Amino acid sequence: MKAFLIIISLLFAFLNSFGQNQNVSNGNIFDGEPYLSINPSNPQHMVVAWMGYLPFTNVFIKTKVSFDAGQSWSTVNNIPHTNLANGSADPSIEFDNLGNVFIAYIDYSSSIDSGAVYVVKSTDGGLNWGTPVEIINAHSDIGKYPIDRPWISIDRSGGVNNGNIYITTMPPNVFGPLLPPYHPYFMVSTNSGSSFSPWQYLDTTNWLSGNLIPQPMPTNCVTSNGTFHAIYPSYLVSQSLYARYIIASTSDAGNSFTYHTVLNSSSGISDSLAKKGYLLRSNPADANHLAFFYLDLTYGDLDVFMKESFDEGVNWTNATRINDDPIANNRMQDLLWADFDADGDLVVSWRDRRNGTDSTYTTSSEIWGAYRSKDSTNFSSNFQISDNITPYDTILSFAGNDFMCIKLIDDTLSAAWGDTRNGKLNIWFQRMSVNGTILSISQISSENIPDIKIYPNPSVSSITVEGEGIMKTVLLNQNGKVVSTHQNNSASENVMIDLGHLSSGIYFVQVTSSNGIITKKCIKQ
Repeated sequence: MKAFLIIISLLFAFLNSFGQNQNVSNGNIFDGEPYLSINPSNPQHMVVAWMGYLPFTNVFIKTKVSFDAGQSWSTVNNIPHTNLANGSADPSIEFDNLGNVFIAYIDYSSSIDSGAVYVVKSTDGGLNWGTPVEIINAHSDIGKYPIDRPWISIDRSGGVNNGNIYITTMPPNVFGPLLPPYHPYFMVSTNSGSSFSPWQYLDTTNWLSGNLIPQPMPTNCVTSNGTFHAIYPSYLVSQSLYARYIIASTSDAGNSFTYHTVLNSSSGISDSLAKKGYLLRSNPADANHLAFFYLDLTYGDLDVFMKESFDEGVNWTNATRINDDPIANNRMQDLLWADFDADGDLVVSWRDRRNGTDSTYTTSSEIWGAYRSKDSTNFSSNFQISDNITPYDTILSFAGNDFMCIKLIDDTLSAAWGDTRNGKLNIWFQRMSVNGTILSISQISSENIPDIKIYPNPSVSSITVEGEGIMKTVLLNQNGKVVSTHQNNSASENVMIDLGHLSSGIYFVQVTSSNGIITKKCIKQ
């Protein structure tokens, strides 16, 4: 759960940095923790939700919809609070097979010791949301407040449990110290979200989360044969001398579970600011194939690792290091995410600091990714997803910047993340092919579309980029690699880019202006 009840005095301390960069989307000054979902029946249909702040209010869950694969987005829709004293946090989104959209989220107030996890449903693609349905509330398990980080998964298998909606949660960190033992929680709806089963512990005897991990967050998924899986952390010496990740699996909607060990770990993450999330994903083309993504200090600094199972979680492979910067180079990676497409191709993304100055959280960062074809056992060379390196800003140390989100559809990657390139935390969206070719980029929290012209195009020797308030232009090749960067000391109307030394082919120009960011194609003859 995120500390979303932002203290007004702290907000005012930030206003000087925000003031020069007005967000035209309802005046937001804080947009964090994005979650992106794409309709499996229509890849042009996308919904994104995030935590958004309006001045002098608590945080809302905000949503936007695109019906043209992210080229344009609807106006912002705020999900109302169930109590005027509440704030909202932790959205996660899923589609069912009928095109209905569901968001699980928290609406609560620590100051009045109340709140719950809710699910809202949209039957019109995310343009409007129905009445919230309570899943579990702060006092369902007395003294445990089991309402943090709800994850939603929906069975789209076409089998006996098709349409089931699964929710997992954990205890929070905002109600003060909670007494052990600590548990992950599990709920299911068998009627399209109209109601949910009574909550139950996801862990059990011999597979308990234990007394030392206050927030044993489960990460869940549903395979193509309708089996639900969730992985959660555990440390209880009577069960194992090692800290572990445990997978709980059910093929009968939670009536019975089986358990296996995914990973024994003895290494801890020392940087308290690192976004330490982990993720479970299932391969839609192979119900036996699961992949678990996590951060580890095997080589002395935080790297992104993956373990796989090809027998539905019973046995797991050795770990694969995914980021390909030099081993033990004193650079931290975090904020990981991953997704399979329908035929088993895989993309993994993370916040990367290979071009920063050290291994701490407080250095410059970018968003990077890696791709693995279904026909390969190896990942491609890492590629850059974000368009520039973002200097560290203290905004990033606050809650609401805990993960990014990507989706892979037909070898096309769509990504949403937050960064502070304009002096505040905003949500950015990018769509690109898995070979690194950028298809589009936009700032979701801004409605302005820059009017940019490039000429001559095609060109033999140089191009001129013309537009209002140009601050930076970046030239990229077809693989998304930066060829050159042109930074203006003051906003300009025209920028000339030399192409004479480049090979013939297609390039992309990313233009940052006072009106936003746009990417356009140019051809070097």
